Amino acid sequence: MHDIRAIRDDPAAFDAGLKRRGLEPASGRLLDLDEKRRAAIGELQRAQERRNAASKEIGAAMARKDFAAAEALKGEVAKLKAQTPELEAAERAALKALDDELAAIPNLPNADVPDGKDEHDNIELSRHGEPPQFPNSYRPREHFDLGEALGLMDFEAASKMSGARFVVLKGALAAMERALMQFMLDLHTREHGYEEVAPPLLVRDQAMFGTAQLPKFREDQFPAGDGFWLIPTAEVPLTNLARESIIDEAKLPLRFTAGTACFRAEAGAAGRDTRGMIRQHQFQKVELVSITTPEQSANEHVRMTRCAEEVLKRLGLHFRTVALCTGDMGFASKKTYDIEVWMPGQGRFREISSCSVCGDFQARRMGARCKASDAKQTRYVHTLNGSGVAVGRALVAVMENFQNSDGSIAVPEVLRGYMGGLERIERRG
Repeated sequence: MHDIRAIRDDPAAFDAGLKRRGLEPASGRLLDLDEKRRAAIGELQRAQERRNAASKEIGAAMARKDFAAAEALKGEVAKLKAQTPELEAAERAALKALDDELAAIPNLPNADVPDGKDEHDNIELSRHGEPPQFPNSYRPREHFDLGEALGLMDFEAASKMSGARFVVLKGALAAMERALMQFMLDLHTREHGYEEVAPPLLVRDQAMFGTAQLPKFREDQFPAGDGFWLIPTAEVPLTNLARESIIDEAKLPLRFTAGTACFRAEAGAAGRDTRGMIRQHQFQKVELVSITTPEQSANEHVRMTRCAEEVLKRLGLHFRTVALCTGDMGFASKKTYDIEVWMPGQGRFREISSCSVCGDFQARRMGARCKASDAKQTRYVHTLNGSGVAVGRALVAVMENFQNSDGSIAVPEVLRGYMGGLERIERRG
């Protein structure tokens, strides 16, 4: 959510930020709505002030036995009292009109975010490792071919139960998915300083609004009835831990992690990645969330990205890190680094983590503030979120990068302790 006062102070800068995102100017429309809101507030305040003053004047008129004046004042008070609900309704309507417009506008990009229209304009920052080498006679297979050949990945059974974009994992692949999540959580809690949280998977409207999934991306979410939504990412409950609170700045940054199931309708993904596990309605993900002061957030963004990169380094995967351009950033982000892992079966890099700094954009929507011990005023916290990493995509990456020409899959050394010492996944029977 944007600060209307900041827009009022510098509308040109606000419109310039929107232009970088490929959007039309909006300051004029917002300031008109703000003027109507301020006028409605002023009219209500004037009516309340006059009503209070007239009530006092009644007593004075009665004291001097000016009964005619007292009666006239009583009539004025009654009229003002009758007008109050209408004026209050007008004030609420004007505020809602402004808030609805503000809620639909994305965050503005940082000055150092590269300009661009889409993923083709993203800037590669670094690469780690090398792609695996396979025999010349062997063409790497995609994960779904490998998984189905092993008899451990069943899309047909999942489709019969739930439809498209679901999978049933069995045996060693199910165990590897579980091992990946456990490994990530252990790494982030034991070495990276995150506190593990087991959050609800169902949240209400206000939680989804706070992290900006609602109202704009309603069609991408799964409603669960009775005002609940299935979480699209643990970012929602983890970030909302700071909701409607004032945090002692001495305790910041707060760092949370959670491994959860996530649910996305993928309404805008028709025809994309229809086979396999890359884009599913239900998937596992380890999420990282930080709550910081404004001064800490830039360094925290780099730190969070390094934590996510470390997961892939320990797994022995080839990856690159890119800075997203203005046209490819998420709605709530001011700046985003994507980590893309190499997929040999597909012959390209695929996103496995996005780490974003949101500034105070989400905090304003949630009412999340902080206060220094020697400060008189509170201020909004900054929020950051990132995948640490997507478990399903990590499974896909391990399968494709560690595949053998006989169709088996080597288990990365870092996962073997989580899988009873298993070193190779082979077809059963």
